[in-house]
Amino acid sequence: MNRKLRIAFAIGDAGGISPELTAGILADPEANLNDLMVIGDRRLLELGARDAGVSLDLPVVDVEDLDGPLPSGSFMVDLRNCDPEEVPQGASSEGSGRAAVQNFRCALLAASAGAADLVFFTPFNKYAMRLAQADYVDEIGFINATIGAERSGREFNVLEEVWNARVTSHIPLREVADALSEERIYQSIRLTTEIMKGAGFERPRIGVAAINPHAGDGRNFGTEDEDIIFPAVQRAAAEQMAVTGPIPSDTVFVRAIKGEFDAVLTMYHDQGQIAMKLLGFDRGVTLIAGYPFPIVTPAHGTAYDIAGRGIADTGATRNAVALGRRLAALQPVRAAAGGDGASGLSTQFRRALDPQAVWS
Repeated sequence: MNRKLRIAFAIGDAGGISPELTAGILADPEANLNDLMVIGDRRLLELGARDAGVSLDLPVVDVEDLDGPLPSGSFMVDLRNCDPEEVPQGASSEGSGRAAVQNFRCALLAASAGAADLVFFTPFNKYAMRLAQADYVDEIGFINATIGAERSGREFNVLEEVWNARVTSHIPLREVADALSEERIYQSIRLTTEIMKGAGFERPRIGVAAINPHAGDGRNFGTEDEDIIFPAVQRAAAEQMAVTGPIPSDTVFVRAIKGEFDAVLTMYHDQGQIAMKLLGFDRGVTLIAGYPFPIVTPAHGTAYDIAGRGIADTGATRNAVALGRRLAALQPVRAAAGGDGASGLSTQFRRALDPQAVWS
């Protein structure tokens, strides 16, 4: 990497392991993190440091000072938005959800303004975020509204062995089949190919999972595989994409792990998540790609059951930061993020903290 990158690091759900993950990774000498804009509440970070049993010495910048020159190394933007005394540890709450929404929005705004090259966040809890913002559905919709994205990105789960992309994500299982179309699957294959090429894969090999048992078994168990998925695969293959399918979902990951595919495209959320978490729960990374900057997070959740115990594993956090850095380094330079401020950033952050602000 021959240029300095800055990471907009949003502290996630206050009730889970996010505070101690944040403190733990900041104190980890092997992570070598000297390029962070940590966004959240300083009191919460101090709690995380106590839980993780580490000491931190992180300069603090007030929101009002963001339009001036920023420190050259890591620093924290103290939003003063989450008093640990007022949110329960080990449970979801409106207060923790509100802070997570604000932290994430500010991190996205920082990257969009050119003050950071990538966005990282420790785990969120969607229920808590909906308590604070009723129209919060998932990260992609939130990102689109926050930065005014021209097209939606996609989520990928990433391990060293295999990537997983999906056609549909956070929708009820009963709606999946109706949400599939040849065009949507084709565009998913195309975007997966595009993103993986941007990550350094010369010609990514993609295995496309069937939706029905035994890929429909000659239409005995459903028609979607033959009528929708197969034509999309043929169309992508005709455009020289390295794609195979539909493949029964009970074998596609086996073939990928043996080296036949670089990625598996699944039709719905848990079709891929179950396999990926079994393969590497403590190593997996969620990548949200298709935007001007990469967005990464550990693939695991808030782990309310172990919050505050100081035993949270930072392995997936390290992997997420490393992947985000690698992808950001491969992208065109949008703006110098080193020690410069970003004009108007303090105004945007203050708006992000305003509960009456409307985002569309």
